[in-house]
Amino acid sequence: MYEYDLLVVGSANADLVIGVERRPGAGETVLGSDLAVHPGGKGANQAVAAARLGARTALLARVGEDDHGRLLLDSQRSAGVDTVGVLVGDVPTGVALITVDPSGDNSIVVSPGANGRLAPGDVRAAESLLHVSRVVSAQLEIPLETVQEVVRILPPETRFVLNPSPPRPLPREVLAACDPLIVNEHEAKVILGDAKAGDRPEDWARVLLAKGPRSVVVTLGAEGALVASAAGVQRVESVRVDAVDTTGAGDAFTAALAWRLGTGASLAEAAAYAARVGAAAVTRPGAQASYPTAAEVGAL
Repeated sequence: MYEYDLLVVGSANADLVIGVERRPGAGETVLGSDLAVHPGGKGANQAVAAARLGARTALLARVGEDDHGRLLLDSQRSAGVDTVGVLVGDVPTGVALITVDPSGDNSIVVSPGANGRLAPGDVRAAESLLHVSRVVSAQLEIPLETVQEVVRILPPETRFVLNPSPPRPLPREVLAACDPLIVNEHEAKVILGDAKAGDRPEDWARVLLAKGPRSVVVTLGAEGALVASAAGVQRVESVRVDAVDTTGAGDAFTAALAWRLGTGASLAEAAAYAARVGAAAVTRPGAQASYPTAAEVGAL
């Protein structure tokens, strides 16, 4: 019945990356490495990560008719992603400006470009893709109303996964569709808002779950993740690795988890696998270039 294991509705950026000894403070200039340009964007990253693992994957996104757009399309196709849903227009491709310090931590500023033009009408025009996809994943580097449209026309048998990044308060109907809502510590705190959630990730997960998602995953970096559902809250361990670059690791985690859920894995099983994928991704520089195959994950 399903043509795709995963349909990603989201952003596609060119990542402009500079290595720095330390990230600059306000008003400060620091010297960095040579500029490197990589295909990125949360949506495009997730699609490549899933396809590398063996998932039948499609991407619904917008890019510009420029060199960055061609770079992104080439990266998707070389990974095996179906780009039938990638729309090419006259607005420049989105760009992410990324600084990476020696510990592998990064800071990112995004210029949405064509991502900001991915509209609800584009989702409606691609509705057939939603009907032939087992799982649909989205993020917030595209307009919120576009994500709302995905939720509105989502077939009842299709699972919806959301990583609300960059974070913002979410409408009730979007929260109610999430199975799971995937957040890191920063994203959790934004969505919790003024809710009194305590200092423990377990508490954040329970309060987030009470806001309406069918399930919640809180990612904890090297410490793994927490999964929360009506069955309770469970911690999932990660594997220890030497981090080189954390760029895109969260996208690899989300893609792996979404795909495994579609194969019938439990939330805890899918999160445990996703944590291994995320760990593998941080051992190499870049986002899409760092994503492992299923065999590489199995070797960890």
